[in-house]
Amino acid sequence: MNLSMIQASNTLGQLQHKLDQIGHNLSNTSTTGYKSRQSNFSSMLTQQINNQSNVQAEDSRLTPNGIRSGAGAKIGHTNLNLTRGTFQQTNRELDTALKQENHLFKVQKESSAGLKTEYTRAGNFYLNVLENGNMLLTTSAGDPILGVNEEPIVIEGNAEDITFREDGAVLVTRNGTIAVEGQLGVMEAIRPGVLESVGGNHFKLPENMDTGGILQQADAQIVTGMLESSNVDLAREITELQTVQKGYEFNTRSISMGDQMMGLVNQLRS
Repeated sequence: MNLSMIQASNTLGQLQHKLDQIGHNLSNTSTTGYKSRQSNFSSMLTQQINNQSNVQAEDSRLTPNGIRSGAGAKIGHTNLNLTRGTFQQTNRELDTALKQENHLFKVQKESSAGLKTEYTRAGNFYLNVLENGNMLLTTSAGDPILGVNEEPIVIEGNAEDITFREDGAVLVTRNGTIAVEGQLGVMEAIRPGVLESVGGNHFKLPENMDTGGILQQADAQIVTGMLESSNVDLAREITELQTVQKGYEFNTRSISMGDQMMGLVNQLRS
């Protein structure tokens, strides 16, 4: 296999990852609070192995003589785009939208390792009735929303009305009296690119990493009766899709032509 075929082969796999990402963005154009991701490519360096001191390492080498790490292009990094989507009015009291771009709600999630915290921009909240008659504020999937005290927001069951104040305070009406009985916990993403998508329109920190320098507590600034739409730029994604498809076709053709050339060379030798 010649160098051009190696380049094309390496690049094809990375282009497939890019296609998968674009497809994921396109499928979430109508998802509340969805944040798109964009990937950038970087060149893979061609390195000589003539100075390889460990001769035994050459036995397991998968690249041709003279090439250590291959060539082509790879995805250098993927950026999380936290720019704010447009607000859509719903007039539902439990629907909220964050005004600031890098702000995130905190969500409690159960896992095999125990309880963990995830983050989301989706503010379509619900009330789930507990066995004792109290109500738990949750996401649409039933995951508890966390307050500023890192505890789920629980409201006693005799509430007449529940709304949110602009600063994230949970206002509960009982016997005609309104009182603050909770506070939405909001975090600001200082380094949003570090956050990992985990499905369900949620993000999390990488394993064994704390929030220091990545997330910090923030004062909530919300609007109620509205939801934030997805920030996917449909025109941009379609353009990206066409570009990647052309690149995929070009590299596939390079492999095919290289294979034909090698076949001709073998015929000449015979």
